[in-house]
Amino acid sequence: MTVEELLKQRDVYFIPKGGDFLVSCLNPEHPDKNPSMRIDQITGIFQCFSCEYKGNLFTYFGEKANQLQLRRELLKKKIKDKRSESIGLSFPKNMMPYTGNWRNIKPETYKRFEAFHQADPDYVGRINFPIRDISGRIVAFNGRHTTGGTPKYMISPAGAKMPLFPIVEPIQGDVILVEGIYDMINLHDKGLTNAICTFGTKNINEDKLQMLSIQGVNSVHIFFDGDDAGQHAAERVKEMCERVGLHTSNIHLKQSDPGALPEGSVHKLKSKLYG
Repeated sequence: MTVEELLKQRDVYFIPKGGDFLVSCLNPEHPDKNPSMRIDQITGIFQCFSCEYKGNLFTYFGEKANQLQLRRELLKKKIKDKRSESIGLSFPKNMMPYTGNWRNIKPETYKRFEAFHQADPDYVGRINFPIRDISGRIVAFNGRHTTGGTPKYMISPAGAKMPLFPIVEPIQGDVILVEGIYDMINLHDKGLTNAICTFGTKNINEDKLQMLSIQGVNSVHIFFDGDDAGQHAAERVKEMCERVGLHTSNIHLKQSDPGALPEGSVHKLKSKLYG
C-alpha cells in the first residue's frame, strides 16, 4: 500500500506538493483549519510545520510487515536515486582484511563486518570498518585503535554523517540499541544479531529513529553504558523513541559495558529478552 492509497483509504484529504502531500494536521489536539502538515510521498514520514507534531503515517494507522518491506524497498530506491551522482566511498587500495580475534571477537564476525587494516600512517594499529547506509553505499570508515593510541576512534571522512549501524535487515520487530561499534559487534559475535549502534549518544535523533519504524521495528531495547552519562542519554533516547511511536525498555545489567559482556551473560540476556 502506498502513502497515497493509505490516505484515500482513511479519507484524508491531501494536496500533492513537490515530493510531499499537504494535509490537515493529524494531531487531535491541533485544530488545523488550513493544511499545515507535510507527508513524504514515499516514506510516509510526516511533520506539522505549525505544531511540530511528527510521526510515520503507516505506524499511525498500522500496517502489516509485507507492506513495510515494500515501503522499505521504495525508500532504498529513493535514496539511490538521490545519490545517483555519487557511488559512495571505495575501500583504500592498500587495505588488508583483518583476520585476528582482538577482544575475543571471532574472525568470522570481523569478516562479516568487512574489517580491514591499512598501511596509511594515520591508520596503523587500527581495525577499520566500512559504514554503509540503507542503500548499501559506504558513507564512512570507522577505525578503532587497538594499542591505546589516540584518538581511540577515527572516522573518515571527518564530519561524515553516521547512520544507525548496521541497517536492520531483514525486517524484525525489535532491536537492541547500543552506543559504540564494538558494543554492537560483541553482541553480534555472541548471538544477539539485532544489535545496532549509534556511534555515540549525541549522534541519534528522531529522524534516525523514524527510519527504524520504516524498516518494521516497533520496539527498542536501550543498552547504554551504566554510568550516569550513559543512563541520562538512555532516558533522552527513550523519550525520542516514544515520540515517534516506538516501544522502549532500558537494559540494566551488573556488567554495564555491552562491549565487554562475556558470552554467558549475552546468552542470559538473550533468554531474558526472548525466552
